Amino acid sequence: MSACATARATDPTRTKNIHQSPSPPPPPNGRFRIAGADLSASIAVFLIALPLSLGIALATGAPLQAGLVAAAVGGLVAGRLGGSPLQVSGPAAGLTVVTADLIHRYGWRTTCAITVLAGVAQLGLGCLRVARTALAVSPAIVHGMLAGIGVTIAVAQLHIVLGGTPESSVLDNLRALPAQVAGPHPAAVSVGVLTLTLLLLWPRVPGRAGRLLRTVPAALVAVAGATAVASLTGLTVPRVELPSWSSHALAGLPEGPVLGIAAAVLTTTLVCSVQSLLGAVAVDKLVSARPGLTTRVGRSDLDRELLGQGTANVVSGALGGLPVAGVAVRSSANVNAGAVSRNSTLLHGVLVVAAALLMVPLLELIPLAALAALVMSVGIQMVSLHHIRTVTRHREVLVYVVTTLGVVLFGVLQGVILGVAVAVAVAMHRLARTRITHEEKEGAHHVHVRGQLTFLAVPRLSRALHLVPHGTRAVVRLDGSFMDHAAYESLQDWQKTHTAQGGTVELTDRRTGVRDSAHDDGSRPAEGVTTPIGTSTRTGPETDTDPDTTSHAGTTAPARPTTPGPDTAPNTPPTACRCRPWTPWRNHHCAHPPSARPTTHPADTGTTTGTGTGAGTGAGAETTDTPTDPTAPGTPTTHTPTTPTTPAAPTTPRSPASEPSSVQQLARGISAFQRDTAPLVRGELARLAREGQRPSQLFLTCADSRLVTSMITSSGPGDLFVVRNVGNLVPPPGRESGDDSVAAAIEYAVEVLKVRSITVCGHSGCGAMQALLSSEPGGARTPLTRWLRHGRPSVARMADEGRPWARLSGRAPADAVEQLCLTNVVQQLEHLRAHESVARALRDGALELHGMYFHVGEAQAYLLAGAGGSEVFDHVEAAERPR
Repeated sequence: MSACATARATDPTRTKNIHQSPSPPPPPNGRFRIAGADLSASIAVFLIALPLSLGIALATGAPLQAGLVAAAVGGLVAGRLGGSPLQVSGPAAGLTVVTADLIHRYGWRTTCAITVLAGVAQLGLGCLRVARTALAVSPAIVHGMLAGIGVTIAVAQLHIVLGGTPESSVLDNLRALPAQVAGPHPAAVSVGVLTLTLLLLWPRVPGRAGRLLRTVPAALVAVAGATAVASLTGLTVPRVELPSWSSHALAGLPEGPVLGIAAAVLTTTLVCSVQSLLGAVAVDKLVSARPGLTTRVGRSDLDRELLGQGTANVVSGALGGLPVAGVAVRSSANVNAGAVSRNSTLLHGVLVVAAALLMVPLLELIPLAALAALVMSVGIQMVSLHHIRTVTRHREVLVYVVTTLGVVLFGVLQGVILGVAVAVAVAMHRLARTRITHEEKEGAHHVHVRGQLTFLAVPRLSRALHLVPHGTRAVVRLDGSFMDHAAYESLQDWQKTHTAQGGTVELTDRRTGVRDSAHDDGSRPAEGVTTPIGTSTRTGPETDTDPDTTSHAGTTAPARPTTPGPDTAPNTPPTACRCRPWTPWRNHHCAHPPSARPTTHPADTGTTTGTGTGAGTGAGAETTDTPTDPTAPGTPTTHTPTTPTTPAAPTTPRSPASEPSSVQQLARGISAFQRDTAPLVRGELARLAREGQRPSQLFLTCADSRLVTSMITSSGPGDLFVVRNVGNLVPPPGRESGDDSVAAAIEYAVEVLKVRSITVCGHSGCGAMQALLSSEPGGARTPLTRWLRHGRPSVARMADEGRPWARLSGRAPADAVEQLCLTNVVQQLEHLRAHESVARALRDGALELHGMYFHVGEAQAYLLAGAGGSEVFDHVEAAERPR
């Protein structure tokens, strides 16, 4: 086997194939090329945009052609000039109420002029670079505004579905609804019900046929199906009327009161800008979920997006189109369809223009009731239960409800103003309302602060703290996200005084547990040195003050000062500890004075590691510890690697008495967990104990000690269902070659835990792959060789000249072992698909399979981009920390 693999590794044609770039070469200058993914995505977006544009125009009372104009301009102008390449702009449902009110008050031509002025205002805001300021609006206000608009749309369009005509306001529509329900139009109702039924059932068609059918948008299927039924049965219903383009009304000079026009421009600008900017941020999140696309597309430039939207509104209004904004439905469809550049948005605009010019006879067959039912369903979806749960969890439901009712009863601008006022009032109430309690339990005095800690609460805080007797243990819990300077100084002064009088102080919060502590047992920090509240108290060369790195259970924990114990020298200060939570046991010398620390002889190692942070180059690697100054207690230890070829004499004889036993190492590690990490994860583990485990994925990886799955995936308790074995092998099912242990774990994860994905993760320097390459047929039948037979298909796959090689993006595999590690991941995914439970879940669309490769020495992860064809592992970039 090894000879075969070596021959493949030295094949010049194969080497050339490995170095081939996974991305297509850039087009020559002067030539315009469109990727196939952009072309298919543009068609998918066009099929969604066409019926929705007509439906939104119908809902606003504008000429139906105005919806097509806005869709075309949104694709061509905003798509070309905007700062979010994959966001699709056009007439949005969030603008329906605003536009309908403007048409009712000022007429269509003045509404177009208002759209132009709103575009000019957006251009001004873009030039001032204030785009990110719009994101400061409370999400509860935005969601409440959209919910109010959705209610208004749904109630108005229900009249058209019933065969009537909507009134000008929501209250009038509600008052007229009983009479409309009592005398419906049967044909219109039939068309509307059929449209809603298709919209509801089409995405739920099961099986493989359902996956193929769902590639056609439900909106297109619903409108096309209702149109076909209405035409074939001869139903008499109002249909789309598209007058000649020669009579299309363009923008005119605004006519009306100046204040009214100004308020209309402000409202249109606000709704268009906020919806577009929030949509661009949402598109960034969708793009980041697609591996390999982030580096190609990049993050949205919000100021440029505002300029692009402003230009599109100027052009759309001048040409007699509806206001333009980023549309979430079309944008998500664009990203999910595989778009890789702004060309998909531009092509969708071209297709809309072609349809508006060439498909008029077909468009005029569409019943108005079908379009009304489509827009009504969009309005209903704008009242999102997910948003309601989110604002309820963040205690902003009052803001949401007031904004929604304000939009429904008074209008969009008035509702938003009411929402902002309530949000400010709620914020002021939270800032001023602080509850401080004191109680004694379990021998400690607990001071609990609920709310924001400002100068207004300092007198009450001081009274509560002075109830704590001198020389006692005090626990101060801060359940707030803000503390001003006055409160900080008051708390710090009391802490210094209390600890100086022999007491103990622990500062905690509900998010990270113990934040700071001072003891009276000799391990108190030096006098005059305090740790700022709200920062991690970890000792070492670096301090991580980002709360994101300490709030996740199982990642990092602040290290409290070390209390002297039986293994600790009395004169060793706690600041001598330079360890991290992931530092290997053999390098945890915090409990030994430097003069007594054992030194490893090179003859006992065989191989070496680096600095002792756990990123070793081989299993079982050791290090040599050389103190910088053996005579200075507390001097941080540096780890100097040595190699077997350059032995060095030990500075201290190695003795079993000075070497801690494995039991002591285990106990010390558990003790550190109980002291530092358990307070941080206790609440989360208690919840998991009550609710049971509900992991999102099965992670199948190698048993190699250097692979820390929770650290690599930034996951915590309850996130991953992990199966580890030698070589990350998935034995295929069957009585002869199957393995009940791995198969049982797969079945349990898929059938019982209902995981949504399974990841097979290989790694560099895998000992199992080395053993496969070096093994010879007919060798001894040991348990290890019997297990490794499940990896022989990977060796055969790598030797097969007819298969493409699995490869890394941007470079060739370093050697035959790395090539086999990559090939093995692809092969084990095929074994995984052969399991009945996995195959059934894949057919139902309830499960995804992923391949992953982790290079230990580089600390770099790669994700498999394709399978069966271009088997390329793409480099996973370090994402920017969210702000």
